[in-house]
Amino acid sequence: MTKLVIEGGTRLKGKVNISGFKNAALAIIAGTILSDKKCVVENLPVIKDVIVYKDILKKLGAEVEFTEKGTLTVDGGGIKECNLLNGLTKKLRASYYLLGAGLGRFKEVTISYPGGCDIGVRPIDQHIKGLEALGGEFTIEDGLISVKADRLVGNKIYLDVVTVGATINIMLAAVYAEGKTIIENAAKEPHVVDAANFLNAMGADIRGAGTDVIRINGVEELHGCNYSVIPDQVEAGTYMIAAALTKGDVIINNVIPKHLEPITAKLKEMGMGIEEYGDSLRVYYNKKLKPVNIKTLPYPGFPTDLQQPITVLLSTVDGDSIVIESIFENRFRYIEELLKMDVDI
Repeated sequence: MTKLVIEGGTRLKGKVNISGFKNAALAIIAGTILSDKKCVVENLPVIKDVIVYKDILKKLGAEVEFTEKGTLTVDGGGIKECNLLNGLTKKLRASYYLLGAGLGRFKEVTISYPGGCDIGVRPIDQHIKGLEALGGEFTIEDGLISVKADRLVGNKIYLDVVTVGATINIMLAAVYAEGKTIIENAAKEPHVVDAANFLNAMGADIRGAGTDVIRINGVEELHGCNYSVIPDQVEAGTYMIAAALTKGDVIINNVIPKHLEPITAKLKEMGMGIEEYGDSLRVYYNKKLKPVNIKTLPYPGFPTDLQQPITVLLSTVDGDSIVIESIFENRFRYIEELLKMDVDI
């Protein structure tokens, strides 16, 4: 059994470089199959999910090369259909992006039902609603999910809840839909913008990403491109919180400070020192920290992916803090483990 042995009590001090954003990377990797030309994607994190997606593309027939430095080269010319029944898609949640990308290029997709972490109910009903509005017809049975369309036609789609996955999936399909597609109540997260920027680099016509209304004018063909994935705001935020937990002094390189504003605001409210230097942040302890209240929200609110580490930090601060998780109902399951460490929650 693999385990981590942690010796605590050490003040973190030094510099760290942030990886590419996994949540953007997986959507962009799926998007490479929209073209039969070569795409080169740089600054990918070298992690299991990315490697699984690379294997998925190979299984579909793409020529794929992935370097240790996180550069993925994909030639999708060898992909003739988007059917994957071998269970690879069960290994990660973001395999659902194959529905939008495959429907866009091939007008038909069949994959094993997507997997993912157990952090609560995560339905794909908004994905289905959006792709059906473009002309897709779904079948879900025997652990498989299929969607096909004779043709894709642009439409106005209102998402009932703000969802990153559905927003991106609709964009992936809509780039090849006839006419204009409008997504209302769209997610505004940085990785939605990054996915849109990647698709535009391939020749798509997407406007408004980063706002709650996205407009996509369909095109007939996408070409290849070279693209670099944005830095990971969750990884950067984790180091920021770790600096606070250890009363440290850390310089975090390769970040987009604007993406970190929700975390920066709360840490400053607690009393942490934070200085911005271009694409770097210095995060340092300079006085006793104060309790704060946190509520997770879609971007630009406080990210749900950083709720656990900020809760751990608040458990070390004198006074009462309140943390409200509004995104995933199972995101407090770790609390029972913290209670074993005599945390007062």
